[in-house]
Amino acid sequence: MNASYYRSQLDRKNKARADAEKKIGEFRKKEADMSAKATKERAAAAKASSQATINSKLRAAERHENEANKASKDASTWSAKAGKLSKETADLSAKLAKAEQAERAAAEKARQREQQKAARRATAEQQKIKSRLSTTEGEVRTVLRELRAPKPEKLRVLLLAAASDGDLRVGREQQRIRTAVQSATHRDLVELDVHPAATANVFLDALTRFRPHIVHFSGHSTQDLIAFEKDEDGFHEGAIVGAGAFARAIAAVDDKPLLVLLNSCYSAAQTGKLVDIVPFAIGMSDTIGDTDAITYAARFYAAVADGQSVQAAHLLSLSAIELNGLLDHDLPTLASAADVDPSTTKLVTPPPE
Repeated sequence: MNASYYRSQLDRKNKARADAEKKIGEFRKKEADMSAKATKERAAAAKASSQATINSKLRAAERHENEANKASKDASTWSAKAGKLSKETADLSAKLAKAEQAERAAAEKARQREQQKAARRATAEQQKIKSRLSTTEGEVRTVLRELRAPKPEKLRVLLLAAASDGDLRVGREQQRIRTAVQSATHRDLVELDVHPAATANVFLDALTRFRPHIVHFSGHSTQDLIAFEKDEDGFHEGAIVGAGAFARAIAAVDDKPLLVLLNSCYSAAQTGKLVDIVPFAIGMSDTIGDTDAITYAARFYAAVADGQSVQAAHLLSLSAIELNGLLDHDLPTLASAADVDPSTTKLVTPPPE
């Protein structure tokens, strides 16, 4: 039997025992009351002078004594029932404890099995990603970088978002960016490729097929890790990718991005490695609030699409955070390679008249 069965039986037995104990109390009280009345009637008979009164009092005393005796027997009967119920509840309590222990052991065993399965799945996925990255990995050794001009083609912005446990408003961020670009002066010169639940494979495919000028990632990260999503529908733990693997994937493609923006916590530590590969990189120096990150991103792309330089877009975005009364305006950090100038580099330039 399972714990639920023993628990319901124990509740029923405890209720029956409580009822029995209540009955015992009622019959013991009745016994005491009848005994007191019998004593009172016999005392009255002893004081009476009339034989008729004496006989009446004695009959009343005998009737009360009979009722007291019956109440005593009933109390004894219920006492026996209560004793039996006490033994049964003790047995059920022991069985319940044993059943609960067995169920806890079974639940723990099932949890460990699921944990082992999840670990095996994660290892397999990491191996797939590592294998794919290793086939395209190459070393970039350039002395002088020639920036891939985004014109006359449109500025292609790859928006990657990953929040597999549902705790970040990445969808809201991508919508704000889309709205900001659509309202900008040169909106027709910017193309967005939006992935609200990006996996590592989505990232790799987009690098070669979309050939982005900007790679934008919003989600979770640390100083040396980035969390993509897995190809799962429900909430789940992120697929962890090393910062080195992420950077090597970008370095592997022929048409490298101009800018990588990591809109995620502690990502500023990764920008130093990224500017060895791309001209510009932006990251966050600490934990940044969701609203602050969204505000920065929306203003940055609005400024870029308005024809502002990389540095101007960055500084305007810091101001947007501060002017909205938010606290994290000092966290976004712009890094650039030694041979480029963010103050003169514009990613969107309208064609000549």
